[in-house]
Amino acid sequence: QVQLVESGGGLVQAGGSLRLSCAASGSIFSISSMGWYRQTPGKQRALVALITRGDNTNYADSAKGRFVIARDNAKNTVYLQMNSLKPEDTAVYYCKAGGVVSKDSYGMDYWGKGTLVTVSS
Repeated sequence: QVQLVESGGGLVQAGGSLRLSCAASGSIFSISSMGWYRQTPGKQRALVALITRGDNTNYADSAKGRFVIARDNAKNTVYLQMNSLKPEDTAVYYCKAGGVVSKDSYGMDYWGKGTLVTVSS
């Protein structure tokens, strides 16, 4: 069974930085895309950044110029470097692996359980 585990969340002051990591485990052959989403109470989960297997990236407008997404295909891991953090970046950040081909699935999407990022003013 494919599992995603996020790490790196926590409390940081405005203007600070955090680096999130997400590792996918299981009998994985390939992952098409990996991305970070965030959600605050009462709001829908929204894309923060996405990276394809070929390293094409897509960022939410709020993340452009401040966040950088990267992935290590050999480790099935995706990272999100978040700089110049603002209080409005406070959210639960979720990792998603899209188009996963594994021993147990073909083309499925998987989500992590989330990691909380809190930015204090």
